[in-house]
Amino acid sequence: MSTVTAPAVTPSRAETGWGALLVLLTGTFVTLLDFFIVNVAIPSIQVDLRAGPSAVQWVVAGFGLALAAGLITGGRLGDLYGRRRLYASGLGLFTLASAACGLAPSAAVLVGGRVLQGAAAALLMPQVLAIINTVYTGARRVRAFSAYGVAVGLGAVFGQLVGGLLIRADLAGLGWRSIFLINVPVGLAAMAVSRRLVPESRLVTGAGLDLVGTVLVTIGLIAIVYPLVAAEPVGWCLAALPPLAAFTWHQRRLAGRGGAPLVHPHLFAARSYTVGVLVSLAFQLTMASFFLVLAVYLQDGRGLSALASGLLFVPLGLGYLVTSVLSGRIAARLGRQTLAVGALVVAGGYGLIALAAQEPTGWLVPGLTVAGAGMGFVVAPLPSIVLAGVAARHAAAASGVLSTAQQAGNAVGVALIGSVFYHALDTGPFPHAFALSLGVLVVLSVAVAVLVQWLPRRGA
Repeated sequence: MSTVTAPAVTPSRAETGWGALLVLLTGTFVTLLDFFIVNVAIPSIQVDLRAGPSAVQWVVAGFGLALAAGLITGGRLGDLYGRRRLYASGLGLFTLASAACGLAPSAAVLVGGRVLQGAAAALLMPQVLAIINTVYTGARRVRAFSAYGVAVGLGAVFGQLVGGLLIRADLAGLGWRSIFLINVPVGLAAMAVSRRLVPESRLVTGAGLDLVGTVLVTIGLIAIVYPLVAAEPVGWCLAALPPLAAFTWHQRRLAGRGGAPLVHPHLFAARSYTVGVLVSLAFQLTMASFFLVLAVYLQDGRGLSALASGLLFVPLGLGYLVTSVLSGRIAARLGRQTLAVGALVVAGGYGLIALAAQEPTGWLVPGLTVAGAGMGFVVAPLPSIVLAGVAARHAAAASGVLSTAQQAGNAVGVALIGSVFYHALDTGPFPHAFALSLGVLVVLSVAVAVLVQWLPRRGA
């Protein structure tokens, strides 16, 4: 298989088939699915492994913490040592970690497996966007990014439904373990064909990994995310300021001396990228937090089972699927305003859901469908818009920063909206808390539409 070097482009870039994209999206889907799917298995895990509240919390949080802390470094490793190689390595490690989770004899082993899953996902995920950005061009590149958006959304939206179906099916008597073990054959199949179908690409340079920058950014990201996922006081996040300030200074100094920083300052020369990362972070404040309060409201507030509540995600997913498929053509006409329209549609969907919070469950369906449609208009075209002005030599690092912003947005959003939701429960019933949380999400979604206006009109 030929190698694509940056900034040079070889003929293989134009000849790359859709099989490569299928392999890349398989890894994307299973990693994102596992981020969300575990929520429905928590009750079974508690009983089977005699897991206490702290262990259960880390089954969920360990994945997200390791993922957020490693994404930037994972992107840089792909630049240096080959993006296909890092993708395959990350997928292999994720498959191994999934097997460890599925066979875990204790809660401690399960937590360790989840942390390993997150670290593996941090190696894998930046390479997907980087490879798409490097090997596809023109209209094929737009279609590839749209397909990526579909995979991301479906993994997130249908995670709870897939988990509920697997647990209900109780394949081979595995119960909750099947949600992890199902990844093993899928991961092995994708690894088997990745070398043949996915072209290699890397940044040609004699420099090695910026170890000082790696340590500083990892400490800084952990300091941001840990207090949020561990429900510590938000003030603890201030501990991230010194290492992140030192990281920024170190990157500028290293770049000024002609070195190879982990995140090159030139990466932010494109306004489409800098503002796009902020848009992505802001929008992610609403995504994971909405899924959290919706799941809690349906199961604890409405008394639905995991499978029944998962089925209510279907209209959300259908709305997302339709608009994400159409988003490429719409974005070709509306450009950045596709994101603004999507954010406003999401706000409208949340508003409809809030109005139906005290009505029979079926009244939630129109709002869920509208909200899902809005998400498709944002999530699917966003990577293409954000990465449009990024030079090929910074592709994996740029993807790592973008993915880190998304994970940070997820963590901050869950902490913010979760706090609003549970505080409201102290003074009122579930419908009141749910509707109040949705009101905050409406405001945040409108703010995203305003932020989009700072994007350049033609991705410069």
